[in-house]
Amino acid sequence: MGVRAAGLPGLPARYSHRIDVPGRLADEGTTRNWHYLDTAEALAEAGVEPVGTVLAVHGNPTWSYLWRSLVTQSVEQAREGGTAWRVVAVDQIEMGWSERTELTRTLEQRIADLAAFTETLGLTGPVVTLGHDWGGVISLGWATEHPDLLIGSMLLNTAVHHPDGTPIPAPLRLAGARGMLGAGSVQTTAFLDTTLALAAPPLAGDVRDAYRSPYSAPARRRGIGAFVADIPATPEHVSFPRLERLAADVAELRVPALMLWGPRDPIFSDRYLDDLADRLPHAQVHRFAGAGHLVIEDAPVAESLLSWLDEHLPQGQAPTAEATVTADAPAADTAFEPLWRRLDERRSDDADAIVEQRGAGSARRVSWRQLDDRVTRLAAGLHRIGVRRGDRVSLLVTPGATLTAVIYACLRIGAVVVVADAGLGVRGLSQAVRGAWPAYVIGETKGLAAARALGWPGVKISAARLPGATAAALGVSHSLKDLLDDGAAPALPSEPGPDDLAAILYTSGSTGPAKGVRYSHAQLSSLRDVLSAHFGITAESGLVTGFAPFALLGPALGARSSTPEMDISAPRTLTARAVAAAVAEAEADIVFLSPAAILNVVATAGELDDADRRALQGVRTVLSTGAPVSRQLLTALVEVLPNASAHAVYGMTECLLVSDITLDTMPGDDSEHTGVCVGTPIGGVDVRISPLDAAGRATGELTQDPDRLGEVIISAAHLKSQYDRLWLTDRAAVRDVAEDGRWHRTGDVGHLDADGRLWIEGRLPHVITTQDGPVAPVGPEQAIETVPLVRRAAVVGVGPDGLRQCVAIVETTPGSKRVRLADAALAAEVRAASPQPLVAVFVVPELPTDIRHNSKIDRTRLSEWADRVLAGERLSAP
Repeated sequence: MGVRAAGLPGLPARYSHRIDVPGRLADEGTTRNWHYLDTAEALAEAGVEPVGTVLAVHGNPTWSYLWRSLVTQSVEQAREGGTAWRVVAVDQIEMGWSERTELTRTLEQRIADLAAFTETLGLTGPVVTLGHDWGGVISLGWATEHPDLLIGSMLLNTAVHHPDGTPIPAPLRLAGARGMLGAGSVQTTAFLDTTLALAAPPLAGDVRDAYRSPYSAPARRRGIGAFVADIPATPEHVSFPRLERLAADVAELRVPALMLWGPRDPIFSDRYLDDLADRLPHAQVHRFAGAGHLVIEDAPVAESLLSWLDEHLPQGQAPTAEATVTADAPAADTAFEPLWRRLDERRSDDADAIVEQRGAGSARRVSWRQLDDRVTRLAAGLHRIGVRRGDRVSLLVTPGATLTAVIYACLRIGAVVVVADAGLGVRGLSQAVRGAWPAYVIGETKGLAAARALGWPGVKISAARLPGATAAALGVSHSLKDLLDDGAAPALPSEPGPDDLAAILYTSGSTGPAKGVRYSHAQLSSLRDVLSAHFGITAESGLVTGFAPFALLGPALGARSSTPEMDISAPRTLTARAVAAAVAEAEADIVFLSPAAILNVVATAGELDDADRRALQGVRTVLSTGAPVSRQLLTALVEVLPNASAHAVYGMTECLLVSDITLDTMPGDDSEHTGVCVGTPIGGVDVRISPLDAAGRATGELTQDPDRLGEVIISAAHLKSQYDRLWLTDRAAVRDVAEDGRWHRTGDVGHLDADGRLWIEGRLPHVITTQDGPVAPVGPEQAIETVPLVRRAAVVGVGPDGLRQCVAIVETTPGSKRVRLADAALAAEVRAASPQPLVAVFVVPELPTDIRHNSKIDRTRLSEWADRVLAGERLSAP
């Protein structure tokens, strides 16, 4: 058989090779002809010696063409002076351009086939295996049998274990059904075509034809059907024992590992990623949002593989055993106090711990004694039904006493709480839950109904006891009431340690898809300590928390806490009267609010009666948290809370407390600085600036010099560990500085002033790269908002990078009912106020913003809109 893989798009014929390999096991005594891709000759011609070999194994029904981007990019990298890795990508027997046989090949046989191939090829270490689909299984089989050669393993969508009692994915059930196997996989190209159609975006026609080229006739597609038939769906299947043994062997691998995943895969879903992550907890994992089964066709997988090899196996060197398994965070202080320690200390105290607002002037009061009892019994109940340390528990419960007790119960037994609030919307919430792949879901009826309808994973536990028919319809196995009513003396496991993973908190999604932020127990405790020390929170303090991330810290602080009546996922539903009621019931002296909540509190202040105003006079501290706020907004808030010291806290989900400034110390409007001043760092936070280059990239060395525009970089004990299953995102957000530890790139741009105060001037993606240098948008926007008719402004760029021009888009007072170019008089005033030249001024009824952070204008959307309009598109709403 001649070489047939020549002249295909993206795959030069020079990489195509053939070799005769002696058969093994059932194939003993035969010789089989293999087709494979190999970069060895190209590297030799370039005069470079590879540091190791990547052994790549395709699945069904693809072939080595799947790896063409890795083949070509690895050679290109070596020629340009980068690390040289030899890539060997096989066509498994019966597949691609390798030999067809009459033997039905089992999993055991295919692993033996691959071993025979590598021995015949004379492959020596170091080797990193790479597999996709069933090639992932086979590559791992080879890996576990060749520990002397193996230094790493890389996987794309695959699986090594299928949970008992769970049907295999529907497409595979259909493909393997009696009467369908031959028709769909062999006699026709249906299975092949369906697989290729999973690519997003769709494959180009010539690429699709290249994938199809080895499978032109039924005789050449026999291996496709045989692969489907070899899926070990039940314990009776001939390949089941080998897969079970392989699953156990994989859990013993200690070499560096990487998993790159397409979550939109209808076959190898996140269920299988979660299983592999449990077996290889040290692996780096990245889920490419929007990618599916053919993840290497959908996302930048080849460059990601090469980057990982460079970082984790430099020069092909295996790491030491100690360095192989990476921890989430640096070793914590062994003297740390876990979040539940105040509950232990006050378990006999009948004073109020939580005051839960229930509307119409009523409130539910939970004492410290009751809260500790409930937490202890819930923790014991969760452990009794199988919740173990490290298990992920998704919480779909509104903030209040129940959610507080559940969170502290989970933390106490070492379960990992997954918190993604309803403000993400159904789609965002679903992506978050499926991305985290929790083992358990605790929810109220509405959340459980969504979980059932959208197929969210996990054992379902209802917050309230449900009627039998309702529980069955929602797939509920237990209720919190069941866990509390066991009656046995609570038996708790040992406490988790400071470095154990405690929580995954999802970002708002206002600057891209929501990301899961991982926190260890030590980091959460450090956050509590900073909050307590900086704001003087004591056991006598009363907290009203209208900002979700802080709504659950009251018990950890040993303080009385209350969440006002509101939709916590929609802060703009909070009214001034609701704040007053919560303050009165909890005798609160500290109030936490988000900027969106503050806007509505100020707007509804006219509804307050005399009793409300008297209650609000007892507040000594009010904190705005979540996004920078203006002096004007804080001033208006203090008119509602006249005796309060108003603080604006700058932070993010990745580090909830970064800096703080009070209304009294905020610079005036005559300040020479542009942007929003968010004050000085608190709680040991270190803030640096990475100056921008001409292209608007934060490439400069970290500095604390004043007046340098750049990206804000932070480091702190309470900084997040990493993003969950987003290795590339985390890698892009981390900036390592020798001897200074781990630094987080916030994505915000700003500068420090001579007094060490931080000024925020926008987001890095919104920087406008003009021919005179980078321009941050907030400064020009603030200047334009001084124009009497302008209510709010956004400044965005149009045109090519490096030559972008500024455009102003404004809301006016009174508001405009339509989108239009500003009239000559308004345009002249706006241009005169702006420190940057403006090529156009538009008026819109409302600037598009994130619904949860109305201070965050969607400048990217506005920039794209302005570009289209100025290019001649009809004027319409942005």
